[in-house]
Amino acid sequence: MSDKKILTSEQRRRLLATPAGWLACGFGSGLAPVAQGTFGSLAAILPWLLLRSLPLQLYVFGLLVAFVVGVWACSLAGRALGVDDHRSLVWDEFVGLWIALIPALLAPWWSVVIGFALFRLFDVWKPWPIGWLDRRLKGGLGVMVDDVVAGLFAAIVLAVVQALVHV
Repeated sequence: MSDKKILTSEQRRRLLATPAGWLACGFGSGLAPVAQGTFGSLAAILPWLLLRSLPLQLYVFGLLVAFVVGVWACSLAGRALGVDDHRSLVWDEFVGLWIALIPALLAPWWSVVIGFALFRLFDVWKPWPIGWLDRRLKGGLGVMVDDVVAGLFAAIVLAVVQALVHV
C-alpha cells in the first residue's frame, strides 16, 4: 500500500492519465505539495460561482450528480494510486464545500468566507460521525461521504450564524 501523503511521479502519471483521475484530483488542485484539501476547496469556489446562479432544485440535482460521479472517479483514482483516500483526491472537497455553501447562495460575500472556514474546520477536525465514517468506509464512497457530512455540518452552522446576524 502506498503513502497517503506523498504522490510519486509514477502515481501522478497514473492519476492524470484518465478523466476520472483529473476529476478526482480537482482538475489538478489536489496536486499541491501541501494542504491539498485546502487548495481543492479554494478551487471549488470557481465553479460554485457559476453553480450558485442555478435554481435551488437544479443546484441540489447537480450536487447529487457530482457526488455519484465523485464516487466513481475517486474509486478509479484510488485504485490507480494504490491508496483508498490519497490526499491528492480532492473532488470530495468540491462537493462538500458546495453543500456547505448552500446557505450562502443568496447571502453576502462574507457567508462564502465563513462557509469555507467552517467546512475546512469540520473536514480537518472530523467530529463524530465524520471521523467514524472516514475510518470505516473505503473506496470512492469512503472518500466522498465524510466530506458530504462535513459540508452538512458547516451548512447548518453557517445558517445559524446568518440567522443570528439577520442575513
